[in-house]
Amino acid sequence: MAGTLNANLLLAVPLAPLAGAAVAGLLGTKFFGNVVGRKTATAATILGVLVAFIISAFTLNDVINGAGFNGTIYNWMTVAGMKMEVGFQIDSLSAMMMCVVTFVSLMVHIYTIGYMAEDEGYNRFFSYISLFTFSMLMLVMSNNFLQLFFGWEAVGLVSYLLIGFWYTRPTAIFANMKAFLVNRVGDFGFILGIGLLLAYAGSMNYQEVFAKREALALLTLPGTDWMLLSVACICLFIGAMGKSAQFPLHVWLPDSMEGPTPISALIHAATMVTAGIFMVSRMSPLFELSDTALSFIIVIGSITALFMGFLGIIQNDIKRVVAYSTLSQLGYMTVALGCSAYSVAVFHLMTHAFFKALLFLGAGSVIIGMHHDQDIRNMGGLRKYMPITWITSLLGSLALIGTPFFSGFYSKDSIIEAVAETHIAGAGFAHFAVLAGVFVTAFYSFRMYFLVFHGEERFGKAHAHDDHHAAAAHDDHGHDDHGHDEDHDDHAHHGLEPGQKPHESPFVVWFPLVALAIPSVIIGALAIGPMLFGDFFKGVIFVGENHHAMEELAHEFHGPVAMAIHSLTSLPLWLAILGVASSYYCYMINPRVPAWFYDKFKFLHTLLDNKYYMDKFNEAVFAGGARVLGNGLWNVGDKTLIDGLLVNGSAKLVGWFSTLTRLAQTGYIYHYAFVMILGILGFLVYFLPFWHA
Repeated sequence: MAGTLNANLLLAVPLAPLAGAAVAGLLGTKFFGNVVGRKTATAATILGVLVAFIISAFTLNDVINGAGFNGTIYNWMTVAGMKMEVGFQIDSLSAMMMCVVTFVSLMVHIYTIGYMAEDEGYNRFFSYISLFTFSMLMLVMSNNFLQLFFGWEAVGLVSYLLIGFWYTRPTAIFANMKAFLVNRVGDFGFILGIGLLLAYAGSMNYQEVFAKREALALLTLPGTDWMLLSVACICLFIGAMGKSAQFPLHVWLPDSMEGPTPISALIHAATMVTAGIFMVSRMSPLFELSDTALSFIIVIGSITALFMGFLGIIQNDIKRVVAYSTLSQLGYMTVALGCSAYSVAVFHLMTHAFFKALLFLGAGSVIIGMHHDQDIRNMGGLRKYMPITWITSLLGSLALIGTPFFSGFYSKDSIIEAVAETHIAGAGFAHFAVLAGVFVTAFYSFRMYFLVFHGEERFGKAHAHDDHHAAAAHDDHGHDDHGHDEDHDDHAHHGLEPGQKPHESPFVVWFPLVALAIPSVIIGALAIGPMLFGDFFKGVIFVGENHHAMEELAHEFHGPVAMAIHSLTSLPLWLAILGVASSYYCYMINPRVPAWFYDKFKFLHTLLDNKYYMDKFNEAVFAGGARVLGNGLWNVGDKTLIDGLLVNGSAKLVGWFSTLTRLAQTGYIYHYAFVMILGILGFLVYFLPFWHA
């Protein structure tokens, strides 16, 4: 049914979650006096996201059958011929993103019913996650840079509110401020890139800018010999580095675990952090004309993929292990972008959204079962107590490490093959990084899996951890995941009391796990053909004639089953098996091995435990520099110039002048008469020559 999609129906996709957010956030909180209760707020937000998901699913089906939409919904203003408008571009890329965002959001909404049941901010939380869904939908559906930037900033703002949801906790406030400030650095580059394209293309509409890309590719930045398009693309990608947490703007994402677990799944697995990947894919016609920008992208992605994975090995907080896994996988997606394999990056974005949301929600289920203890060293043997959480977490972990026939295998292996086929500068290092990352990912993923679900039951006991364990913080900030600060708790230790046993989570918690586990297993095999080698992205994602990675992948692809069978003899699979086997030996059979490594390589552990000292570097250089600059401006500018010279100086000048004039104001009549006589005398003397003339 080729044709044009209904604009009003499309408008309902972002507006339905917005309406739900308004009901829960305005009527369901103290703002308007708690007009509606929890049930109404829950129903309104879930219904809004459900409506958005259903329309998105039908839209995707229509797009597959040839329908589309690219038009203006609302013209905000026109300034000197430049249109500022709200518009939608619905094609295969945006329709797929709409489905992923709304489906994962729907699962998170359902999960939240159980997870946040005891929290006083229940309605406020539902309002925030619905508002986030609205913001993300506006971003992915946009057809112009203005709306893209609106959605870009809106998801940043709502993530700030969600990370700092428990605003009475200092660590949460620190984390959300850190996320906000780091994203401002990236967004500064982003708006510079948009500004450059607007200045030289004269439009904010995607298609109008793309139409002028050949002319833009010939221009240089005024006053330099830098190619204008390269500078603009790198600026745009700096925005993606902030949102998609690429080195060195990655530092905000691990600390964002301060927020409740459902938002970890929503923001840091499926949506906000993938906004940068989506944006670069959408801008593929521009990026394809700049090998410099692509080379920059592939190097940044490689560093993130490998070095963030190393940090996951030493984490003991269950959520932080998954958070560093997210960083590493975002690096893989970025590497694919640098190889001009945009469709592979988006494919991994989609598969990763399902299995990473599953892992985050599985971690939250474990935290509930463990009475809010997040330390994996206090777990073990949960498999028989939490069977649904166990099997779904296992499926998510198998997808993450790239097990054949699981969704993560098809997307991850495609990235590794694309890197091997590309010849852009930095591809050699990238190939090493993504291969080494396979072993690292398998090792830390199954380290967490084995420590949580297998082995000795370590819960409900007083724990004296080994030295190599004790070196890594139980939880960097001393809190649990439900906003209780240890300093104010009745018990110094969170978790199960002696004699207590873990329990499976309620239906509203485990149902989303099952629903996410299904696509985590099957979506890769179903989608790889049309998404990578079919016409799914035809006319949407552009690949230049001089970039051949996708052509080579197409020659080697003979179906999902053949690809999985071929992988049995490939290096990535054996690296993954080696990673799983190594973690099993180290943590199930011979726990003395990690202790030995810690003793022999204590400096390396210290380096990883301090996250490569990136936080300390930022604190010393940027925060310290800002403090020095601020103190200088305050002491020199404010105290000396403004207060000292302008304000106090002018007061002193008036005072000094007043002192002089006061000497003449004695109050005696004869003094004033004497001055008048002197004045007349002076007058006569001065004008006497004039009178004679």
